[in-house]
Amino acid sequence: MLFLYPLSLLYRGAVLVRNSLFDRGLLEVRRLPVPVVSVGNLSAGGTGKTSLVRFLARKLGKRRRVAVLLRGYRRESEGLVVVSDGERIRTDVRGAGDEAFLLAKSLRGVPVVACGDRFRGGLYAVEELGAELILLDDGFQHRRLYRDVDIVLLKRRDLSDRLLPAGLLREPVDALRRADALVLSYQETDPFDFSFAGKPVFRMFREFCCLRRPDFSRVSLRELEDREVTVFAGLGDNEQFFRAVESLGLRVRERISFPDHYHYRDFRPRRGEVYLTTLKDLVKLPPCENLYALDFRLRVEGLPEFVAGRIGIQE
Repeated sequence: MLFLYPLSLLYRGAVLVRNSLFDRGLLEVRRLPVPVVSVGNLSAGGTGKTSLVRFLARKLGKRRRVAVLLRGYRRESEGLVVVSDGERIRTDVRGAGDEAFLLAKSLRGVPVVACGDRFRGGLYAVEELGAELILLDDGFQHRRLYRDVDIVLLKRRDLSDRLLPAGLLREPVDALRRADALVLSYQETDPFDFSFAGKPVFRMFREFCCLRRPDFSRVSLRELEDREVTVFAGLGDNEQFFRAVESLGLRVRERISFPDHYHYRDFRPRRGEVYLTTLKDLVKLPPCENLYALDFRLRVEGLPEFVAGRIGIQE
């Protein structure tokens, strides 16, 4: 990959120029009439942003009307799409994008809006859907929208990786100076320590609690005891999912790795075999009796209280 290093230098220059224009006020930043909490990362996927958004929506949604705002990556629709109005899902996974559709399926009472123009999407969520707080998914690099709290997730590889295209980093590590808080991902399978400029640091643990069928009904993990499973995923970092499955002691027959946001249109489970995947992948697959997804609870001690304090939510 050394031949890509010069391209990474050019990419770094472009990133620095863009950030400088924002820092000097030469590029416009627009502000919504409600608080915005951004959840983002440095790398091109695979740090658990969507899971953390789901966690914060449930925690903060107890005290404010929360809406989730995101681009809707790789969706087959254009413009502003209301994936969920908080009461019902209004589109399918192709129209929403896999992450937006998963959030809509997982979060009852929480509107989910996909829009490339985040200010427009956020304003719609406030004016038409009654949002009192916006959770901006994958927002760290989207600097055109003002945010009250900037949370950045990190995984171990980010600390030694290179910028695109030689590596997976969208920004260098020193971009963390813009962050308000850091969250260290996947601490249950790949623990590490990191600090930066005295910023608050939180640790994210997944506690694997159950399986989900294609209809999202809950099944005990014991369902797969003493059964061989074929494990597959199409994430930004499939290895972390495979390590998580192995940590549960499941008997893995085969591991299959697909690209991030894989569409699965040609994927056909074999009869008589059991398949285990992620929630993000499950929402793109047709119903199948031998298909399960691994679900989990997040534990990020202190983060909801930190965010609530920063945006003025009282207990």
